[in-house]
Amino acid sequence: MIEIRWHGRGGQGVVTASEILAKAALLEGKFVQHWPMFGPERRGAPVNAFTRIDEEPIDMHFGVYNPDIVVVIDPTLLINVESITSGIKENALMVVNASKIHSNLIEKARNLNLSLYAVDAYTIAIDIFNRPFYNTPMLGALIKVSSIVSINSIYKAVEEKFKNKVLVEKNKEAIKRAYDEVKKVE
Repeated sequence: MIEIRWHGRGGQGVVTASEILAKAALLEGKFVQHWPMFGPERRGAPVNAFTRIDEEPIDMHFGVYNPDIVVVIDPTLLINVESITSGIKENALMVVNASKIHSNLIEKARNLNLSLYAVDAYTIAIDIFNRPFYNTPMLGALIKVSSIVSINSIYKAVEEKFKNKVLVEKNKEAIKRAYDEVKKVE
C-alpha cells in the first residue's frame, strides 16, 4: 500500500489533485481511498489531502500518519520543514513545488534518507494557465518519480474531472511539462 499526504492551501486544488490520482488508480483496477482534511478555514489556509492506493482492498479507515510520499503543492509551506516532514517514513519520497530548495529541507531530507524531488510548478502554471494552478503540474511530477499510475491514466482522470476541452488540454500540457521537468535534489 502507498500512502500519500498532500500539503497546500485552500483554493489551490490540493483535494482535486488527490481525487484525480485516486480516479487514475481506479481506472487501473487498483483500490483507493481519498479524503481531505480541513476545518472551517477560509481560502488560503493550509489544507491537507490524503490518498491510499493498493492492489488489495483497503480495510484501514484512519488518517495517514506515516506517509510513503509527501507532495507539497504550495511553496510557502516549505518554510515549516518539521510540519511537512512530520511522520514521513525513512526512505520515502517528497515532491515539492520549488525553483530553489532551502538548505534546511535538504538537510532534513538527508537525515531521513528521503528522495527529494522538485519542480517549478509555479512557472509551469503561469506559462500555461496564466494563474497559479499548481495541482496538476504536481501530479505530473509525482507520477514521474513514483510510477504509481501511468500518465495516460492521469489524462483519462483529468478528462473525466473537467468537461471543458480547453481546460482538459491545458491540464494535460501542465502534467506533461512537470513530468518532463521534475528533478531529483541532491
